[in-house]
Amino acid sequence: MPKRSYLFILLLLITSNTITAQQTPLAEDYNFLTASIDSLNFQPKKSFWEKDATQIAFVPSLFFTASAVTWKNKEEIREVRNRYIPSFHYKFDDYVQYLPAAATFGLKAAGVKGRNNFKRSALTYGTNMAIMAILVNGVKYTAKVERPDGSSKNSFPSGHSAMAFSNAAFLDKEYGLVSPMYSIGGYGAATMTGVGRSLNNRHWVSDVFAGAGIGILSTQLAYFFVDKIYGNKGDNLSLLSTFEGNDNPSFLSLKLGFTNGLESIVETEEQESLAQLGWEAGIEGAYFFNKHWGLGGQIAIASFPFSEDKVDTPDEPTIDAKILSESMGNLTFSIGPYYAIHFSDQWNLMIKALGGYSVGAHGTISLKVLSHEVNIPEMQEDKVQIAEYKPANVFQFTGGLALTYNITDNLGATIYSDFNHSQSKITYKIDDNILEPEEPQINVVKHPFNYLSTGIRLTAYF
Repeated sequence: MPKRSYLFILLLLITSNTITAQQTPLAEDYNFLTASIDSLNFQPKKSFWEKDATQIAFVPSLFFTASAVTWKNKEEIREVRNRYIPSFHYKFDDYVQYLPAAATFGLKAAGVKGRNNFKRSALTYGTNMAIMAILVNGVKYTAKVERPDGSSKNSFPSGHSAMAFSNAAFLDKEYGLVSPMYSIGGYGAATMTGVGRSLNNRHWVSDVFAGAGIGILSTQLAYFFVDKIYGNKGDNLSLLSTFEGNDNPSFLSLKLGFTNGLESIVETEEQESLAQLGWEAGIEGAYFFNKHWGLGGQIAIASFPFSEDKVDTPDEPTIDAKILSESMGNLTFSIGPYYAIHFSDQWNLMIKALGGYSVGAHGTISLKVLSHEVNIPEMQEDKVQIAEYKPANVFQFTGGLALTYNITDNLGATIYSDFNHSQSKITYKIDDNILEPEEPQINVVKHPFNYLSTGIRLTAYF
């Protein structure tokens, strides 16, 4: 090989070593800087919905708000139960409340991986039960609210509902990431328990809402504290993160709102509306075949209490009395198409058009006698029945809009507004004792009945 080639190779080696020697301090400085930045552990600022306090308290606060809103109307709401199924008495709620917890530990015993291993789940569940027991019993024996059936004064809040929703939240926490159907099943069992407590006349609806809020809150707090002890959010989160969810907005929700009749159901002789403002509650859900189109329905109860102060009491100096009336109401089963518009990952608007069957609740109008100086032979338990009424069962159309903010991938808060239309037919039967000569005893009134319902929904996706 020529000498010129040797010199070229030697020069190249020397130059390479020099460059490497010059870059080594720079590389060390870079590595030191990178390690220093990492040690600062920069984290993006959490949004309001991502903060621990919001995650823990938001859903329970919705139930507590519903309890407060329904408190003044709890007797009117119970009246609906007494008119449709006054003799209902089945003890399924004594057992269904435990099903979600039994399912959770059953899945773990069968080897199905959940959020946590068995030992940590048991610790969390024990903490959950302790928090729930303290909250429920602390309020129960302080408030001393009488039960609807008059059996005792420990009605508020509902312990069965607290247990059921606590167990449902426990199942959701452990297996909701594995499949949303576990969450739907758990909360479905909890809802059955809460409804059962009202149907069995053991609790006011406000008791049930408060119990549900306490149950979910106790579970959230238990996971918060136990996660702090373990220093992470779960034993198997890396495994569960591989499960892919369904992007279609199929949902199940609980709804509560107010109703406003666009025309009067019943009027006084001066054409003043007697029953126009009321309330609505129900369950709604839909299965979506893709991101936009779905098929669903709802079961809803609407009630329109009478404005008794607008009814003239008898002009009789020997009798002091006031008018009492059961609310006008209907139970509706409906089904139809849903269309979803997605503005972003957090916001969507749903449009629905439902048709269904509306079952009217019959009721009575009575005179509550406060005092009297003459004998009233028709009076029973200080009441004299004046009339009774029965709405016919009719077809009802419901169209509406619902705007939802998705708090998490599986939960959303919804504001809804529905328009409801039916052709009402109400039969009134006047009591013989108050009929004037030649007045008809039975009157049938037919007219379109339209009303708006506006309220909130707690929406769970599956």
